[in-house]
Amino acid sequence: MRVLGIETSCDETAAAIVGASDAPPGDGRPLGRILAQRVHSQIREHQRFGGVVPEIAARAHLERLDGLVRETLDEAGLRLGDLDGIAATGGPGLIGGVLVGTMTAKALAFAHDLPFVAVNHLEGHALSVRLAEPVAFPYLLLLVSGGHCQLLTVRGPGDFERLGGTVDDAVGECFDKTAKLLGLGFPGGPAVERAAEGGRADAVPLPRPLWRKPGCDFSFSGLKTAVRLAATKLPPGDTRAVADLCASFQATVADVLADRCANALDMSRSETLVVAGGVAANRVLRARLAVLASARGVRLVAPPPALCTDNAAMIAWAGIERLRLGWIDTLDFAPRPRWPLARLVAS
Repeated sequence: MRVLGIETSCDETAAAIVGASDAPPGDGRPLGRILAQRVHSQIREHQRFGGVVPEIAARAHLERLDGLVRETLDEAGLRLGDLDGIAATGGPGLIGGVLVGTMTAKALAFAHDLPFVAVNHLEGHALSVRLAEPVAFPYLLLLVSGGHCQLLTVRGPGDFERLGGTVDDAVGECFDKTAKLLGLGFPGGPAVERAAEGGRADAVPLPRPLWRKPGCDFSFSGLKTAVRLAATKLPPGDTRAVADLCASFQATVADVLADRCANALDMSRSETLVVAGGVAANRVLRARLAVLASARGVRLVAPPPALCTDNAAMIAWAGIERLRLGWIDTLDFAPRPRWPLARLVAS
């Protein structure tokens, strides 16, 4: 099975073709492989605004998507008629961009008589680990990105149990706001991680919201405020002080996420902990979760960093997972700016 995936939910215009293998989850081989992929980052278009501008993002998707699809097909040595389906992010996301991707996918599917699959962007992240690693269902998932922070039990495509989520801000947003406060640039996650190198993680005392409290919910607004107050006290031009604040912030976030994951492991009794989403690329977070996993005797799995950020390979893979179950969407599917995983059902 070979599926074209299209991702346009935010500021990455991406296309990928993924093939499925016949390997069962238990034999140690990956369940799929990326045959070709192209990603156009819009960082330059949005950098001067300090964040993503929806109208600019939608126009950029419209200008580049057709060319990326052609390049991806050429790299794979395939024609559209050689594919088994076309999958596109149907939401959640910036609705202008989601419209561009879904309408393109629908048109290609209709013209070449191929199945169309509308993929929930969060499900793409949730299932992406199975593209790179032979991970069997069910597993515990920490999903952390710029717009989302939640803990879920993943039982299969379209089958998620939400254990907890953020009551205010997403952790990725905190990274972005911290970077903006300190003038580190955009995107914030990689900028903060770079600035934290050489900094002392215990240099700046910061609150750990909901630390050691019951449940699996998160709260980051208080931490964001504390970072802002600490930033106002930094000596001008003191790169060492900036490094210390970034390192302290990063370590605090990792501790909070690990604390919530510990509660979720108690609730789910899962033997596998998966971390996915853009923030999952952070090395400090991965190291902190590895300590937790080792202490609890569970397996920690994280997709490669390239599969943590927004990409079309995860959308193609989620399409394969759904097509294998016979789930196909009709061409009247309506793109959705909001689409919680709790409302995700089989097509």
